[in-house]
Amino acid sequence: MASILLKNMDKGYETEGFETLKIKSSVARQFRKFSKMLSKSQSMTLLLMMDFFNENGISPTERMGPRMETLENRISLLIKKRMNGMIAIMKDIEKSQTKPTVAMMEALFQAGEPSKKQEVRFREKKYLNGKGNDQWKR
Repeated sequence: MASILLKNMDKGYETEGFETLKIKSSVARQFRKFSKMLSKSQSMTLLLMMDFFNENGISPTERMGPRMETLENRISLLIKKRMNGMIAIMKDIEKSQTKPTVAMMEALFQAGEPSKKQEVRFREKKYLNGKGNDQWKR
């Protein structure tokens, strides 16, 4: 029986005892429904709620109107930081990998193309006069 209880207990909190909180019965019913909806124990649900409020700097007594705007601003700043990070990574990849690779490929293709000097190297021998003179016709 004890092993079944340990499996159902919250991880990391198995050795802690339970405390009683005094709350109204209607609030307790509502909280139990909320805990079931999250598929968490009541202790973990309450802990998650407190962590959420603390991490986001939100007070349950405040209205979300003006606070929501600051949350949106915070999220947009995080997105901008991530985008700036991605841009920096892309620029680094372009500078360190893409541009040198393109330069090497261009050098290879240019080496494969015959230059104009090489085309002039071979000429047909024709004599100026018909007797075998060493002057070349150009």
